[in-house]
Amino acid sequence: MDLGLKDRVYVVTGATRGLGHASARELVADGAKVIVTGRDERTVAEAAAALGPDAHGVAVDNSDPSAPERLVAAAHERFGRFDGILISVGGPAPGFVADNSDEQWRTAFESVFLGAVRLARAAATDLGEGGVIGFVLSGSVHEPIPGLTVSNGLRPGLAGFAKSLSDELGPRGIRVVGVLPARIDTDRVRELDGYSPDPEATRAANEARIPLRRYGRPEEFGRTAAFLLSPAASYLTGIMVPVDGGARHGF
Repeated sequence: MDLGLKDRVYVVTGATRGLGHASARELVADGAKVIVTGRDERTVAEAAAALGPDAHGVAVDNSDPSAPERLVAAAHERFGRFDGILISVGGPAPGFVADNSDEQWRTAFESVFLGAVRLARAAATDLGEGGVIGFVLSGSVHEPIPGLTVSNGLRPGLAGFAKSLSDELGPRGIRVVGVLPARIDTDRVRELDGYSPDPEATRAANEARIPLRRYGRPEEFGRTAAFLLSPAASYLTGIMVPVDGGARHGF
C-alpha cells in the first residue's frame, strides 16, 4: 500500500529514542522527510544521522516557547515544505499522589501539556489543506495507570484539547489524531518495570493481561503513527487510536 508519504515533510518531537524515533524511522522508510528533535544536541545529531539524509536534527526543549516557530521554520528551510507534526514528549516523573511534588507537576505541565499546545498551535497556523497534527499520548487517556499520577492527570486533558482542535481545523482540511501506546518495549517502559522488586515478574504479569500476550515492538507503534500521519488516512480525524495489543477492554 502506498501511503503517499514520498517527499512530504514532518516534524517529530522527542525523536531521539523510543516511540518518537520509531515513528520518524517509519516515516523516512516510506519516503517522507523528517525534522527530528530532542533536548540534547549530541543525541539529536546521532538520531538524525541514523535516519539518513532525509532527516535533519534540531535540538529544542518542548517547553521553550520559541521552539514551535523554530521547528516549523526548520522544515521549510531544510526541506522546502511542512506537512505535519507528531508531538511526542518523554513521560513525566512516575509516582503516586503523595509522591509527586509541585515542581514535578509544573515541569510536566510545561513540557507535556503546554509545550504540546504551543506546538500544535504553531503547526495549525502554518499548515494548509491536507496537513496533520498528531499527538503521542497514552492508554491513560481512557484508564489511569497505577504509579503514573502526573501522566494520568495531563494526558486526558491533552486528548480533549486534540479533539477540540480537530473540530476547529476540520473545515480547513487539517486533521488531528492521537496515538495511545500501552506496553511498548521501549527504554521508558523497561524503566517503569524496573521500579518493581522483580522486573521480570512484573513484565510477565503485564503480558498476561494483554490479549496478544506480549509487549508491542516500537516499529509496530511507528508504522501506526506513520499511517495516521499519511494521506492514506485522509478521512481520519478527531480519533484516539490505541496501540496496545488489545489491553483496553472497552470498545
